[in-house]
Amino acid sequence: MKKIPYLIIAFIVTGCIFQKPDYLKVITAAELKQIMQNEDIFLVDVHTPEQQHIKGTDLFMPYNEIENYQDQLPKDKNTAIYLYCEGGPMGNTAAKSLYELGYRNLINLEGGAKAWKKAALDFE
Repeated sequence: MKKIPYLIIAFIVTGCIFQKPDYLKVITAAELKQIMQNEDIFLVDVHTPEQQHIKGTDLFMPYNEIENYQDQLPKDKNTAIYLYCEGGPMGNTAAKSLYELGYRNLINLEGGAKAWKKAALDFE
């Protein structure tokens, strides 16, 4: 019985760690494909090491070197930036760095390039 309060606290804390940050939208491969068919988007691969890119990728920048690519990012910090890596986590990290640089319209591909490939969509 004495352990129950500790278990509850541990559950709450670990649950918070896995919550999606409020500055980041997450979309599926199907949603991204639909958007790409209807809009000209800014698509960025942030996976390291560099991987095969989704067809239509505008920029490759390693997730941990975002600040070195500021001159290649949109000048308008409200421009939507679509991010992906191999599986998703590096995209989340890149989004945090972009948010800290003032970007406010950040979207990450859920499941990354693996999800794109599983959906049988195009690579370059």
